Amino acid sequence: MEEKRKATEDKKRKADAWVQDVILAKKGDDEAYIRMIERCKQSMYKVARSYLKNEEDIADVLQESILKCYQSLTRLQKPHFFKTWLIRIVINECNDLLRKKKRECQMEEEEMPFMGQKEQGYSNVEFEDLMQCIPEKYRTILVLYYAEGYNSREIAMMLGMRSATVRTRLVRGRTLLKIYLGDK
Repeated sequence: MEEKRKATEDKKRKADAWVQDVILAKKGDDEAYIRMIERCKQSMYKVARSYLKNEEDIADVLQESILKCYQSLTRLQKPHFFKTWLIRIVINECNDLLRKKKRECQMEEEEMPFMGQKEQGYSNVEFEDLMQCIPEKYRTILVLYYAEGYNSREIAMMLGMRSATVRTRLVRGRTLLKIYLGDK
């Protein structure tokens, strides 16, 4: 019982420190902002990796996300939602980059139609490769749920959709994973 109480107190202290850092960063404390980003960098990377294959693109998205977050930090109304808000920025940046690349790709194919052929093949069935085979609308939810530990309500809030939609996509994503793994 004592361990549980200590764990609860420790969790509360960490949450209070988190909120305090957000408040300090909003007032212009760069060190507090750096601490917040350090706490979130692995989550940011995992989410960006679920969208993008190229490490340079991931680095660009993370850099742009950190900059946008910094520039608009004063608009964050609820400090305890900082990480959720930051992940949403990362997702938006990934989507922007993918749209930009899609437009560039379409332009290249129009200019050189014979170059549009792409080789399909899978080398290793690692988590990241496996996730790339899943449609984005399921992949994002699977990564946020399994890799980042968000629940369906938090994911729904992040992505601006209903919790029931998140749960449905989670089930369908799992089904696709099972089908894909069954084929291998």
